[in-house]
Formats: sequence, structure tokens, C-alpha cells
Amino acid sequence: MIETRKKEGESVSALFFRFSRRVKRSGVLKESKSRRFRKRPTSRVKRRISAIHRETKKQEIERMKKAGIL
Repeated sequence: MIETRKKEGESVSALFFRFSRRVKRSGVLKESKSRRFRKRPTSRVKRRISAIHRETKKQEIERMKKAGIL
């Protein structure tokens, strides 16, 4: 957690600027944004279905090439 204490005679805007700069440098914002838009890993079943689909498409293209269609 980032903590910034007000120095003696420091204005609120200067304190806020110092705090925001420390937040940027720490990487907290970058980390939170990456977590926000993070894609969840696909399930095993979906990967398997996708692989089967790719394989069938590959076989169909091979069959069409042999037949002279492609």
C-alpha cells in the first residue's frame, strides 16, 4: 500500500501530485488494468472442441486439394 504524508507547508495539490507520481512508479495502476482486462484461460473442453474442428477443416482442405477443387 502506498502512503504519502503531507510535509510541513506543502499544499494539497503538491501532495496529490507527489502521491499520484508514486502510484504511477509503483505499477499499481498497470497491474490493476491488466487484471481488469485479463482473459480467462479457456477450458479443456473448449480447447479440445477447437482442436477437433481445426483437424476436420484441415482434412477437408486436403480432400479438396486432391480432388482438384482448390
